[in-house]
Amino acid sequence: MRRLLPPLIAAASIVACVLTVGISGARAQDIEPRAYSNAPIGMNFLIAGYAYTQGGVAFDPALPASNPELNTNSMVLALSRVIDFWGKSGTIVAILPYTWLSGSAELAGDTIEREVSGFGNPTFRMSVNLYGAPALTLKEFKDYQQDLIVGVSLRVNAPWGQYDSSRAVNISTNRWSFKPELGISKALGPLTLEAAVGAKFYTDNTDYFGGRTRSQDPIYSSHGHAIYNFRSGIWASLDVTYFVGGRTAVGGLENADLQQNWRVGGTLAFPVDRHNSVKIFGSSGVSSRTGNDYDLLGVAWQYRWGGGL
Repeated sequence: MRRLLPPLIAAASIVACVLTVGISGARAQDIEPRAYSNAPIGMNFLIAGYAYTQGGVAFDPALPASNPELNTNSMVLALSRVIDFWGKSGTIVAILPYTWLSGSAELAGDTIEREVSGFGNPTFRMSVNLYGAPALTLKEFKDYQQDLIVGVSLRVNAPWGQYDSSRAVNISTNRWSFKPELGISKALGPLTLEAAVGAKFYTDNTDYFGGRTRSQDPIYSSHGHAIYNFRSGIWASLDVTYFVGGRTAVGGLENADLQQNWRVGGTLAFPVDRHNSVKIFGSSGVSSRTGNDYDLLGVAWQYRWGGGL
């Protein structure tokens, strides 16, 4: 079994990407390398991590605040399992973030300050690889070689996090969101190229900032990745995302807050042993029409078991 360690770790470490889903659960601009890859069925993952953001409004860039100088420290706990979905491989993920937020922003000409901590919106995600990634046992997986993978996913954010309608800046957005996505992944030797497109849809927040109703148009997003896989099981990725849309309305009055933003980032993941791995990741806004030009840096630890590992 020792000779299986590098490919298994390289495949299994895909699930560490769920950490960024939890940290950015309220946003549409997730940058997730290896979201559509294969791993042995029955394998479980426990992920714990930390991320720091500085600058813009990390949780809701459509908020009516300007010149945001906000810092967040987020801890994330996630649990995932690889499943057999009628002969296709898939994953189910549950993520729970806890965040400390502090800083200031300008609202209607006044400087407001905010310091708060609490649970963010939990995230639930299910993905299925429709082509190129069959459901395989650990024994069968040793002979698997990726070519082209096509997959779909659905992410749901539940409005169960910390929220105070008397405040403009909160950790939770007090509404449901749903994000279907289509992704492809193509292996070219040690290099893997990935791309995905999706749309995020929102329910109304009926208790927004003083008891008003806030609605938001869908946000349409795309992200791409160039991933290099080393023989040792280490992999590194260059990541980019673009998203547009998300104009809001409060009390039926439309706001001039259309989002049209670019972000770039990088990811480095490396194995510790058969059951443990570590991932370091970061991203930064390079072009933003809204307060989305924050910087993010994070680290995640992952423990995997089951499936005969």
